[in-house]
Amino acid sequence: MSLLSSSLAIAKKDLTIELRTREITVSTGFFALLIAALTSLSFFVDDTLSRNVAPGVLYVTVAFSAVLAISRSWAREREQDAMRALLVAPIPRLAIYVGKAISTLAFLVFVELLLVPLVAILYHVDFADVLGRLVAILGLATLGIVLSGTLFGAMTVKTSARDLMLSVVLFPLITPVLLGAVVATRELLGHNDAEVIAWLKILLAYDVVVGLAAGVVFDALVSE
Repeated sequence: MSLLSSSLAIAKKDLTIELRTREITVSTGFFALLIAALTSLSFFVDDTLSRNVAPGVLYVTVAFSAVLAISRSWAREREQDAMRALLVAPIPRLAIYVGKAISTLAFLVFVELLLVPLVAILYHVDFADVLGRLVAILGLATLGIVLSGTLFGAMTVKTSARDLMLSVVLFPLITPVLLGAVVATRELLGHNDAEVIAWLKILLAYDVVVGLAAGVVFDALVSE
């Protein structure tokens, strides 16, 4: 099987399981909404301050939700030694990474469809006029988190304290993504288009570098 068809097959497998169980989307969705609601009680003072705080809340919530989704997604491959079956299947090993990244990205997009309107309501931020550019920032940031998280999620499949290990490794790695996305969104709300474009380029560069690096090292990470 080709890389593309194998990747889509793995993603379809994950999405089919999720449609039946709704385990990841329900848990991550509830978790994201809870964080957004609780932080609004702590940080909301006035409209000016909330406009500065909202981007940070949005992307930190996405990052924590991603860790939860990635951890549970790879946990499924540990059950009944499913990971071994994927490794010995007649498919490119990189297809495992790409397929898991596609399905995790789909899970997070679902969560973000709930999260963004809630953040806009709780923090009194109007995203309507900048929605297209917000989608671009959020999309590149989410992709960067997913590409990084899926790579190291595979690395922690057979380690003890997997959730802790994933968090310890992942958060320092995605710090540039969170920084870039938060600043870009803040500048977007301030209608500073030049700064937004500059940060979008940085986010895109991060995604490209991590994607290429994953293509090189993934096989070695999952080899026994």
